[in-house]
Amino acid sequence: QVRERLKQQVLEMKEKFPGFRPGLAILQVGNRDDSNLYINMKLKAAAEIGINANHIKLPNTATEADVLKCIASLNGDPAVHGFIVQLPLDSDKPINTEKITNAVAPEKDVDGLSSINAGKLSRGDLGDCFIPCTPKGCMELIRQTGIQVAGKRAVVIGRSKIVGAPMHDLLLWNHATVTTCHSKTSTLAEEVGKADILVVAAGKAEMVKGEWIKPGAIVIDCGINHVPDSTKASGKRVVGDVAYSTAKEKASYITPVPGGVGPMTVAMLMQSTVESAQRFLEKFQPGKWNIQYNQLTLKVPVPSDIEISQSYMPKPIDQVAKEVGLLPDEVELYGQTKAKVHLSALKRLKNQPDGKYIVVTGITPTPLGEGKSTTTVGLVQALGAHLHQNVFACVRQPSQGPTFGIKGGAAGGGYCQVIPMEEFNLHLTGDIHAITAANNLVAAAVDARMFHELTQTDQALYNRLVPSVNGVRKFSDIQIRRLQKLGINKTDPTALTKEEVNLFVRLDIDPGTITWQRVLDTNDRFLRKITIGQSPTEKGFTRTAQFDITVSSEIMAVLALSDGLDDMKKRLGRMVVASNKRGEPVTTDDLGVTGALAVLMKDAVKPNLMQTLEGTPVFVHAGPFANIAHGNSSVLADKIALKLVGKEGFVVTEAGFGADIGMEKFFNIKCRYSGLRPHVVVLVATVRALKMHGGGPAVTAGVPLPKEYMEENLQLLAKGCSNLNKQIQNARLFGVPVVVAVNAFKTDTKAELALVVQLAREAGAFDAVECTHWAEGGKGAVALAQAVQRASETPSNFRFLYNVELPVIDKIRLIAQQIYGASDIELLPEAQEKVALYTKQGFGNLPICMAKTHLSLSHDPEQKGAPTGFILPIRDIRASVGAGFLYPLVGTMSTMPGLPTRPCFYDIDLDTVSGEVNGLF
Repeated sequence: QVRERLKQQVLEMKEKFPGFRPGLAILQVGNRDDSNLYINMKLKAAAEIGINANHIKLPNTATEADVLKCIASLNGDPAVHGFIVQLPLDSDKPINTEKITNAVAPEKDVDGLSSINAGKLSRGDLGDCFIPCTPKGCMELIRQTGIQVAGKRAVVIGRSKIVGAPMHDLLLWNHATVTTCHSKTSTLAEEVGKADILVVAAGKAEMVKGEWIKPGAIVIDCGINHVPDSTKASGKRVVGDVAYSTAKEKASYITPVPGGVGPMTVAMLMQSTVESAQRFLEKFQPGKWNIQYNQLTLKVPVPSDIEISQSYMPKPIDQVAKEVGLLPDEVELYGQTKAKVHLSALKRLKNQPDGKYIVVTGITPTPLGEGKSTTTVGLVQALGAHLHQNVFACVRQPSQGPTFGIKGGAAGGGYCQVIPMEEFNLHLTGDIHAITAANNLVAAAVDARMFHELTQTDQALYNRLVPSVNGVRKFSDIQIRRLQKLGINKTDPTALTKEEVNLFVRLDIDPGTITWQRVLDTNDRFLRKITIGQSPTEKGFTRTAQFDITVSSEIMAVLALSDGLDDMKKRLGRMVVASNKRGEPVTTDDLGVTGALAVLMKDAVKPNLMQTLEGTPVFVHAGPFANIAHGNSSVLADKIALKLVGKEGFVVTEAGFGADIGMEKFFNIKCRYSGLRPHVVVLVATVRALKMHGGGPAVTAGVPLPKEYMEENLQLLAKGCSNLNKQIQNARLFGVPVVVAVNAFKTDTKAELALVVQLAREAGAFDAVECTHWAEGGKGAVALAQAVQRASETPSNFRFLYNVELPVIDKIRLIAQQIYGASDIELLPEAQEKVALYTKQGFGNLPICMAKTHLSLSHDPEQKGAPTGFILPIRDIRASVGAGFLYPLVGTMSTMPGLPTRPCFYDIDLDTVSGEVNGLF
């Protein structure tokens, strides 16, 4: 009857919440035959009822720490509603059973064995605890008799924590007068004779005699004992603690052994699991996060970013992780406010449907920026804290170069920030430092290899590259790969001919073709051109080189575009550092450094978890340049976030610079490699930038805005909306609906804001919305969030701009003409040579990543608005083969910024008493 009732309840849950199933986990240590039998009974019952039961089996070599780790993982798994530890624990190692049972989360302790549940039962809190399954089953059997428990005299024989003690409490709180008997009870027969209800759990065969029993009593026998029986094939039979044959003559109801209590215990385990699932559904909706949001206290005027950031206490990051459905063993804490998320989360969630994918981009900006990061954070705060949607922000990690240089931080601004901002803007979890180390290891390997090849014979090189260790020479795995690449199918180092040895040891790097530079995450203009190898020990082998800023390293782009550890390792191995003297590409795998790079990057590949001011989750991961790279946060962060938010949730990510650069690369490069398809483009515009595009005076960082930007000028604004129109068209080229976010400033008039909204809609935007999130937090972006919700429900006919199989020149021309508005392109001689070289080397089918100014749709930063009819000059083309794109250079640009006259670090200080960072950004 119980099982049929539970089966019906589970069906009702599934109808109300499609895809939901109560989950039961059974943790076993060792391989006891009796435990295996009991577990199989439980698994069979669960399957019959419709419960998703999972049997976790640890070996008998498991330690207490192993068991506790497994329990912690199950405690944090939202798909597990009931969880039992099968006792006894069959381990060779000492394990404290009570410590183990108390480690089970009380709300999942369907065995009712934890001290918290036992305490609640003893206090009579029956509606707020789990009762051990055997006493619960006994009580159900007593109820089935129809006899009222209240006022009856009950006797319980045995006082174990599993049966006797909780049975006493259960009868007591059902208003029976209860006596507990045990091994020290001297008048056992006399006490039994008084019992209207007798529950026996002593573990002694047939110790309670039939003549002791009060006529008409209810007898519940919980004992399971084996006694000799020559008539049985096993030589023994199972009996209870009560002499059944005589007791049944006096009892009105009696449970048989076997049978009786045993099946009821299993049924009660199932009932407790279903009850736990029901409690879960009352508290949470499947797929809906139970998340604590922070209430903002808005101030006018708006304080500095760091004042706001430091005035709010972030939630413990492990709480954020739990709120969004991450398991404890999927989260690696870096202090209280940031954590790494293991890629195992993506594997666990692989069958979960993805949420809605939103990209935030912008019109062509002023040098001050137009607030894409602030809008990204404001939008997720609105969707989460105000509209109660599951939502994740996925943003880039900022470089320390601009942080201490001219730009300052990149955590958003005002009441839309990732916090703590000083953690976000500085070292975070060390990913950029790992990239610096990995990049410079490659640079060191390039120069060292050239040096050794120039100063040693083939045989000397071979002896050092494949040394004899204890008389045995052996190729490493990476050397085997190089031999295979050379067409040498040999694994015995002694079998190579002289010609094969020469091919193997000589990379023959042409110094003039080296494209790999050293990097540093600091703005240092004096490292833009250097001479290396000047020490006497380098024997005169000098060459001109340079330092780039770390975020421009190809390794950063590799990190951002990888979809797993294996993919990252392969991409790292494919990176081309130079060509040899025969014009063939030389890769990091040829240098033998791939494995070492993967080791240096093994932690960096895990996304970093943080939060916004209002408590919504944020992934901060990777920060590639938006000119020579694609300018987007990592594929992995987006993929994990899309699984965590679920089908109805949202993931909001940001593309660097304007839509002509970051958004185009997001679509043509990132989405091409990730396989993800966006639902909505949010295009950020400001009145200030549009006035500039209409012919307003130059805007310069650190200089007060000219009066044209402080006064209403609808004519200037309308003219500048040509840039907005073009960027809307650019987004629509990819078949994705566009919502324009008009980021309002206090100098904007109502008429100006209304004009931008009107013209955006006329240009084809799905909607255009005025936003005040910088001053109001998520509240100021609620209208934007609602527009994004509506837009996400419309069909997205996403398509790429070009087929990668097209010739390199055709792909460049398509971007120039359709995205920038150029009439054609012009390849300078060096670029023409590179097209021929990369096509010959087999890289012609890679996507294109245009490196041009972000301050104009054209190559000339002075051309504002939406210029047309210009010829786009392509100065050079370079290859990021590991990352997976070619990047044409349009004009000149530096990959190592310099410090301004007055860098941001003038305003940064540390309070050595409190440890707080002051004046940052």
